[in-house]
Amino acid sequence: MVRMAEPYNPLHKINLGKSVVDALLEEQPIRMADLVSFNGAGIYAIYYHGQFSAYAPISINPSDPNSIPIYAGKAVPSGARRGASLSASLTTRALWNRLTDHRDNITEIEKSGGNLRIEDFSVRYLVVDDIWISLGESLLISTYNPLWNRVVDGFGNHDPGAGRYGGLRPLWDVLHPGRYWAPKCRERTETVGDIIQRIAAHFASA
Repeated sequence: MVRMAEPYNPLHKINLGKSVVDALLEEQPIRMADLVSFNGAGIYAIYYHGQFSAYAPISINPSDPNSIPIYAGKAVPSGARRGASLSASLTTRALWNRLTDHRDNITEIEKSGGNLRIEDFSVRYLVVDDIWISLGESLLISTYNPLWNRVVDGFGNHDPGAGRYGGLRPLWDVLHPGRYWAPKCRERTETVGDIIQRIAAHFASA
């Protein structure tokens, strides 16, 4: 029986998404501490290269072709879900704002005497036309299964505000205490040891 190969379709959504991810990976990683202001919306991948022992399997130079991001995400222009202008990504600062939020979170942990340092993080980012942002992010996460997306959730969270502290404290804040608002949330049953076991299992199954 002759096997019929499916013809390559460059316009298939998976291939379009892959082209966005490939373009991101061609960008040189930048130390998060050295980020400078820019305009645009798009996708990004954050890399860890510090000494936190649980992250040893991915703590390598982000320029290494085998490097795995610890977190991946997107930033869309304000109003994108309501059908904003296709040119919105040219003037928005959504991606810059998102990355500075992440930088500030890590810096807050460091200043509180916690177990993360901003100098141990680098980022690749790519300004992308609005319609491809979500597709690029989805493929980036499905390809690399970043630890802070899949296992240690909560890095991208903001202060939930008064009246919403009844929710569980994010796992990320259990492992990396120091954000001012996290202790206001309800304490979890999981311990640091439990989370580290989950991390080890995640890397073992990769």
